[in-house]
Amino acid sequence: MTTSLESNTRKTATSWTSLPWRTRVSLSLLSKVTDAARRADGTVNRRLMNILDFKSSATPAAPVRGVTSSDVTVDPTRQLWFRLFVPQTTLSTPSHLPVVVFFHGGGFIFLSSASFAYDVVCRKFARKIPAVVVSVDYRLCPEHRYPSQYDDGFDVLTFLDQNDDVLPKNADRSRVFFAGDSAGANLAHHLAVRAAREKDLFRVVKPVGLISIQPFFGGEERVESEIRLHGAPLVSVARTDWLWKVFLPDGSDRDHEAANPSGPNAVDIAGLEYPNTLVFTGGLDPLQDWQRRYYQWLKKSGKEAKLIEYPNMVHAFYVFPELPESNQLIDQVKDFIASI
Repeated sequence: MTTSLESNTRKTATSWTSLPWRTRVSLSLLSKVTDAARRADGTVNRRLMNILDFKSSATPAAPVRGVTSSDVTVDPTRQLWFRLFVPQTTLSTPSHLPVVVFFHGGGFIFLSSASFAYDVVCRKFARKIPAVVVSVDYRLCPEHRYPSQYDDGFDVLTFLDQNDDVLPKNADRSRVFFAGDSAGANLAHHLAVRAAREKDLFRVVKPVGLISIQPFFGGEERVESEIRLHGAPLVSVARTDWLWKVFLPDGSDRDHEAANPSGPNAVDIAGLEYPNTLVFTGGLDPLQDWQRRYYQWLKKSGKEAKLIEYPNMVHAFYVFPELPESNQLIDQVKDFIASI
């Protein structure tokens, strides 16, 4: 007799093998590399990660696929910077471009704004939306634990507000969208909460939207999707447990508000000007139940939110250009931004 869990596992395996071989190989390699880089003592082998994390240089002089990029330093003492992507002006480019403040994924531990995959993604956002994209290179843990990453995000937002000549003249700082995937989407959420709480600090910057791509959330409970997809690449339970342990404050559990924003320690956002939110989930992502809870919590808190689900997609699917769903997601982000 076949149990429901066994049946679901078989369906998951079938869906996984239906992905292009290139995607499956990349996911398997990334999983093995990050596993090898994580040490039992809670540290990370940075040398190994740096060898395999292919970097892209900024292109301030010559546009690449219609977009220039440059690196802007915010605070040299903590090596806080961002990569700025600007689409080249054409007859079809609006005179006032929205600003997308983007945060990369990687469990708060891996990757950067210069990582090849995120350089490509941000360049695509800038060209296709079109928008001015600010890709924040925040500090990584375990060397810099919570709330360092959230502080970095807020300080970049403050920097954009206080420095009128950093962004191009056609960048509309009254139409700021926070965006991120995985840990970056977690960071974007907490930045949205803090920016709403401290909105009086800003002169011109106004957050109006949030694009949350498969956000990295969790909790003490083992949800159904984590159990059913226990062997999934990148975000298996064993990997995410380790990531939360080295990120959260000592003595905290996974119901800390940083990990579980809709859980028992949730912040009340009902009275805050929290931005309109677009949430993406994937049917092969173990984190999907947490992501749906986040969406439902936003709705219960009286916030505008929309959920888009990709039933046959894995965690981080949109960074793989060979998947048609990757371009589909970007088109949906474009429509969301245009609607606000």
